[in-house]
Amino acid sequence: MNISDRLIKAAFESDKNFQIVLHRVIKEDLNMNAVDFSNEAGIPHSTLYKILSGNRAPNIKTLRQIVNTVKKHEMPTDEFIAVIAARMVLDTITETKRKIGGRLITVKEYSANSIEEAIIVATRAERDGAKALVCAPIVSHTVEKIVSIPVTTIMPKESITEAIEIAMRKVG
Repeated sequence: MNISDRLIKAAFESDKNFQIVLHRVIKEDLNMNAVDFSNEAGIPHSTLYKILSGNRAPNIKTLRQIVNTVKKHEMPTDEFIAVIAARMVLDTITETKRKIGGRLITVKEYSANSIEEAIIVATRAERDGAKALVCAPIVSHTVEKIVSIPVTTIMPKESITEAIEIAMRKVG
C-alpha cells in the first residue's frame, strides 16, 4: 500500500490512528518536519500541530490538502511487481518497497475476487507497467498465456495447513 493510501485508510479507521500515521508519514516517509509540511500543504502550522497532537480532527478540505501533499512526494517508480490476490491476502503485505538485487522495487496490489477479475487486473497491471506478476496457482497458468511479462505463482504453505485445521474444527 502506498503512503497516501495508508494515510487515507488510517483516516477512516480513527482520529487517533490518523494522527499516528500522519506523524510517521511526515517524519519517516517524507523526512520532513511539521513546519515544512504545513507550509507545503498550505495548512496553518497551528492546525497541523492540533491534528498531530490529537486536539483536532481534520476537516475534509484539510484532509485533501494533506493527502495531495503526500501524493506529490510519492515517487513514481518505473519498476514494480504486481501482486494479484483477494483483498484479505493483500492486507497481509507489510512492505510496499523492497530492495532486491540492489534495485528498489515497489509492490503494487491488485485486488481480485474471482478468476475473471484476476485475468482483468493482470492485463491492467501489465498496461500500468508492471515488470512481473505474482498470483495464485489457479489463475497463473492462464495469465501467463495472456501477458508478456513474467508470472510467479504464490505457493502458500502455512496458510493451507492452518485452513485444514480450521476446517477440521468446524466439522467437529
